[in-house]
Amino acid sequence: MTNLKPVAAQKAEPGGSSPLAAYPLLRSLALYRTIPVLFTATFALFCVIHLSLALQQWLVGRALDAVNSGKAATRLADGTIDFSVAWHWTALLVGLAAGRGVLQYISGMCSIRASQALLSTLRERILVQVQTLHLGYHWQHGMGEMITRTTRDADKLRDALVAFWRQTVETALVVTAAMGLLFWYDPLLGLVPFLLTLLGFWIFVRQTDTLVVLDRNVSDAYDQVNQDLSEGIGGVRVIKSFRLEQGRIRKFRGHVGFFLDQSRHALAWCSSRIPIPQAVVALGHVWIMGYGAHLVAAGKLGVGELVSALLIATTLVFRVETVGRVMRIFADARASAARIWDLLDQQPAIVGGSEALPEGALGFRLDAVRLLAPGGETAILDDCSMILEPGRIVALVGATGSGKSSLAALLPRLADVSGGAVSIGSEAIGWHDVRGLDLSGLRRRVHVVPQDIFLFSDTLAANLRAAAPEADDSALVEALRLAGAGELLERLPDGLETRIGDRGVTLSGGQRQRLCLARALLAAPDILVLDDATSALDAVTERTVLRNIRALRAAHGGPMTVLLITSKLSSVLLADRSAVLANGRIAAAGRHEDLLLDPLYRDLLGIDRAAA
Repeated sequence: MTNLKPVAAQKAEPGGSSPLAAYPLLRSLALYRTIPVLFTATFALFCVIHLSLALQQWLVGRALDAVNSGKAATRLADGTIDFSVAWHWTALLVGLAAGRGVLQYISGMCSIRASQALLSTLRERILVQVQTLHLGYHWQHGMGEMITRTTRDADKLRDALVAFWRQTVETALVVTAAMGLLFWYDPLLGLVPFLLTLLGFWIFVRQTDTLVVLDRNVSDAYDQVNQDLSEGIGGVRVIKSFRLEQGRIRKFRGHVGFFLDQSRHALAWCSSRIPIPQAVVALGHVWIMGYGAHLVAAGKLGVGELVSALLIATTLVFRVETVGRVMRIFADARASAARIWDLLDQQPAIVGGSEALPEGALGFRLDAVRLLAPGGETAILDDCSMILEPGRIVALVGATGSGKSSLAALLPRLADVSGGAVSIGSEAIGWHDVRGLDLSGLRRRVHVVPQDIFLFSDTLAANLRAAAPEADDSALVEALRLAGAGELLERLPDGLETRIGDRGVTLSGGQRQRLCLARALLAAPDILVLDDATSALDAVTERTVLRNIRALRAAHGGPMTVLLITSKLSSVLLADRSAVLANGRIAAAGRHEDLLLDPLYRDLLGIDRAAA
């Protein structure tokens, strides 16, 4: 038997060991590696567009100087006016503006394509990670939190990655070009606006930490809204059955109100703080106007150059205003990026091995299995041992909360033992510890039909083919017949192509159970665990289904092994043997007739002593 250390006992290495772990927004920039061509093209376009801005403003100053000096339009000897210079400057400025406009359109389209590509990549990674993580992580984190990270947080991070161009590339290029032109006119003319711009950016940076805290508060409040909404939709039957509508509405209204309060607080803080850096940078206008007028009077600066300098100062103010909006996006995205990377950095607690199960009929064996509840304090199973030989049907009974479903989850490694071992195989082909087996191969051959029935909001055929994507229609019909759902197919308006609604809401409980059974039988697993999966079936249908299962051969040629977790006497009577789970271990096992002497067994099945 393979002796492996339980994966659950291994200490997961935090994904935050990366040098950039403390900077989740910077880590996110690595996503641009997925679109290298688009990234390079967009970067080049931004460089050309914003470096040409200084050229455009310099040409405006030169054109104004030509007008001021009378060179733009000259009177000829015959009395006519020569506008050739004026037309020259006009054509040059219009051509440059038109060229920049075309490039801005192209860069905008590239930026949009890049943003959508980044968002698709990000959401795909989140979905893959969510599907990879063990069930314990999903139990600890609600559906609302997962939805928030996939939607709102991903959108905010996408916006920040796109705004990255306007924050780092555009701003750096615009400030460099503008300051370079001012310093070229006169070093002192550019020094004061430069210092004021640095001061404005420093104030923005100082405000970022507060913005991050505010956005985290808003995100947490939004999680509550999403969680409450998910529960309200998923539990609509319970809500209606117990007439809880008004209470749920009040609770949801409270969560929405708290979210709005947090959003208003964040918005009010931003509205009162963000304009401060803009006012600081705008003081550069005063300096350029005063000192620039002095230079014009001294003949060191032309009027057109002064106008150009003022245009540059206006550009800086608008740039800082844009930076203010983008900084808030960045602050929001820092919190969102941290939440996303916290999810993406989670190490799967269950990792498959490389061993493949040999061909042949399979059973399973539990050797002194110990399983702890989430948190690692209470033992669900303790020193639990059991053997189920291939081809047998064994009924497992136990009190509510005794750990029957937890035991079932160990076989396909939906959960891992804290001690002992779970093995798959037989005496003929040997026993193989599930921790050394390839997960995909293991779960193809060991299938659990859980007590919480789930059907996708899709067609009947698509739900069945989840177990066997290549199955043809005749195989689907046969699986429905084996599960006692043949007449259901005849009642559906569009047959196999009938859409069955969200989680099978259009079907009864018994119909949903039979469809889930049909889906499991279509996969023809070697080991089938029915975790209270026949509770909604009547005795006749249940007997028919179990008889069909007993006659069914597994995909690998051997008889199908069935663990029937149940509390129904009618189900137990159809099994070869029975086992009793109590106090975390198998307390008794044997034929039904022999176990009737056990008072616990009789109590669990509701059999009085006289009847026994």
